[in-house]
Amino acid sequence: VQLQASGGGLVQPGGSLRLSCAASGFTSVYYAITWFRQAPGKEREGVSGISNSDDSTYYAKSAKGRFTISRDSAKSTVYLQMSHLKPEDTAVYYCAADVHTAVAGPSPEDYEYWGRGTQVTVSS
Repeated sequence: VQLQASGGGLVQPGGSLRLSCAASGFTSVYYAITWFRQAPGKEREGVSGISNSDDSTYYAKSAKGRFTISRDSAKSTVYLQMSHLKPEDTAVYYCAADVHTAVAGPSPEDYEYWGRGTQVTVSS
């Protein structure tokens, strides 16, 4: 399984960004893909995840109402649309895949495959 995250950058507070995670190489029928983030000195946090079986989603409390996760099965890509960004959203964002379940959850240890991170910086 290969995951490639992209779309990070510098944005002002209140702005928006869309992250993309291109996924390939799955042999399991069902899997979940989740976006995590890690700020300097902090633990990795599950932000939002989605199941490929029924599009059920997970959102961290910090993401609810501001972030939207979606997937394009034809392109094998998962998107994270982030709006109303705050300085505390600044972090390296990673996408990860759990191939043993189709239920997206927030625990990094459940995910076997990780893409390289993409930096998101929210600053004026």
